[in-house]
Amino acid sequence: MNPEELAKATGARIDRARENHAWMCAAMDTFEINTPARQAAFLAQVGHESGGFKFINEIWGPTAAQARYEVRGAGDLGNVQPGDGVRYKGRGWIQLTGRDNYRRASERLSKRFSDCPNFEEDPGEVATSRWAAMTAAEFWFNAGCNKLADEGRFEKITRVINGGLTGYPDRIARWEDAKEALA
Repeated sequence: MNPEELAKATGARIDRARENHAWMCAAMDTFEINTPARQAAFLAQVGHESGGFKFINEIWGPTAAQARYEVRGAGDLGNVQPGDGVRYKGRGWIQLTGRDNYRRASERLSKRFSDCPNFEEDPGEVATSRWAAMTAAEFWFNAGCNKLADEGRFEKITRVINGGLTGYPDRIARWEDAKEALA
């Protein structure tokens, strides 16, 4: 995949695709996102979640939904300290969110990369091109999305990543563009 194909597959501007190309390719290689079906589905989801590599940090209001991140325990997010909601807001290309998810991503990625930062201690590291790509691909891999992509279950992938179908028409449009770009 070249930067032009990455731009088309994610809906990114060419400068943003060039800036992220090497890390996205490395992340996809590391986490076996290595077939056109897997790549198209992954890049479509990344494109939607990041606005085409525009948003590496969740835009914080806080909205009503974001305010719930601050609730002690916050569901499966593991936010337990005051301020954890904003501290562990969505970052990276698939918007890693919550103290527990930051910790788990560090634990899993440090088994592959000796220089992996401790994201729980330094959550801002997820908002760098390398770790934005790696956390997105690692989440995808651990959530079983390669298998879902092999089966063509894009709606299920969206539910795994988003928890629902927010932005589904845009995700579908990006998926079609990604399939065309990678054909």
